[in-house]
Amino acid sequence: MNSIGANEERYAADTISKLLEHGDSLAPVLAAPDRETLRYAGLRALRDRTVHALNAVGIGRGDRVAIVLPNGPEMASAFLTISSVATVAPLNPGYRGGEFDFYLSDLRAKALVIGEGADSPARAVANERNLAIIELAFDRANPAGEFLLKPRAAIARGTIEPDGAGPDDLAIVLHTSGTTSRPKIVPLSHRNVTASAINIRETLRLSRQDVCLNVMPLFHIHGLVGAVLSSVAAGASITCPPSFDALKFFHWFAEANPTWYTAVPTMHQAILSRAARNAASIAAGRLRLIRTASSPLPEGVMRELEKTFGVPVIESYGMTEAAHQIASNPLPPRKRIAGSVGLAAGPEIAIMNDAGDLLRANEIGEVVIRGRNVTAGYENNPEANAKAWTNGWFRTGDQGYLDKAQYLRLTGRLKELINRGGEKVSAIEVENTLLEHPDVKQAVVFAIPHPMLGEEVAAAVVLREDANPEEREIRDFVSARLAQFKVPRKIIFLDAIPKGPTGKPRRIGLATLLGLDS
Repeated sequence: MNSIGANEERYAADTISKLLEHGDSLAPVLAAPDRETLRYAGLRALRDRTVHALNAVGIGRGDRVAIVLPNGPEMASAFLTISSVATVAPLNPGYRGGEFDFYLSDLRAKALVIGEGADSPARAVANERNLAIIELAFDRANPAGEFLLKPRAAIARGTIEPDGAGPDDLAIVLHTSGTTSRPKIVPLSHRNVTASAINIRETLRLSRQDVCLNVMPLFHIHGLVGAVLSSVAAGASITCPPSFDALKFFHWFAEANPTWYTAVPTMHQAILSRAARNAASIAAGRLRLIRTASSPLPEGVMRELEKTFGVPVIESYGMTEAAHQIASNPLPPRKRIAGSVGLAAGPEIAIMNDAGDLLRANEIGEVVIRGRNVTAGYENNPEANAKAWTNGWFRTGDQGYLDKAQYLRLTGRLKELINRGGEKVSAIEVENTLLEHPDVKQAVVFAIPHPMLGEEVAAAVVLREDANPEEREIRDFVSARLAQFKVPRKIIFLDAIPKGPTGKPRRIGLATLLGLDS
């Protein structure tokens, strides 16, 4: 079979609804602590009821439905079923009224799905904007993920497309973080998200016997595709506890008996802090891998995770515009390289200079990608699209290089490079050096204003318990390992690093947050 034919067969399930057909009818698909498990037959029946219920109130293909639900199996099943008929826009339930007002307006949502009786500012905003409110009700006595939709009032029907969503229909619309500019809308088609889910399934060799313990928020692409949809693509199951809690992780771990979990580095570090007292649960488990993505994993954390759990840690690289996965370290016996995000794991990857030329191995430039899982373009933003695409390649905004073995190594985020008087400083490089200090538990490096240099290097540091080094001692430690222009001139000691809603440390805007921007 030629490569085109092989690809067509590989991605034959090109809608979320088709992916739901992968699981055996009686096989488990959604679970939650202290709940009965939902089977694939039950999830498919729920999908059919949801499609009918939404069509009945005037929602069909192309309509946008915002979802504001807490983490858990109902959020997972709402994503999987509502996206089979409409376009879902999952929103962080922790947003304030002004944020909901912006996102619901910007997304042009037709309806809001919210928990029955939930006291959320999203409800008031939806009422003010005359959006249809559909309450989602569930009973903990029923299988995890089972729900009933209850429209609060009749929805203006208009003309609807009642058929199930097709490959080119939008499955999800998400916003970029918007840390330096207005957030951009990233539309992802069913073709995009199913391709990414299948890529992750193949990278991790997921099968119907696998169980994922999902601790990632389900309003973010990492949790939605990296954990939930990739598992569905394998006919496997997902345990969906509430929002991440390191104090409860090992209770969930023992109950779910997962074969893998995926998280961001700050979560891994929190899990490690409680691992020693849960050694028996780890030893009794059947974990076969740990996946990490969404921000760089310090090499020391990787080593400690592998030593503690006795399984390979698979570092991956992704972004919303690629429906999550771009590159990944492979499973053994292939080589995993600490400090690298691995090999191309779905889209094509190249390195490009400012002029649009593709670079050779070991030459540093901007990481660019193209492929089935990459968005077709930002919505209603021709200026951003003109900057993001060059000769058919999407510019990720990340700086890095491909080594001779084609492993991708990231050296920084272009917008996060610190320009110290013309010298470009990689925040990641300085962070990794800080983390080598025996007293440093966590570190984030960021830019602060400087009257002569433009920008200066600063760091926020969390110390290990009972450690009390002087700021000068840590600077000397870095100075012995890096060039002087890379050494932080200001080090702030914190009890915790400020984080964004997905658990990633905040870097952009941290100077303002800490009062160091003047």
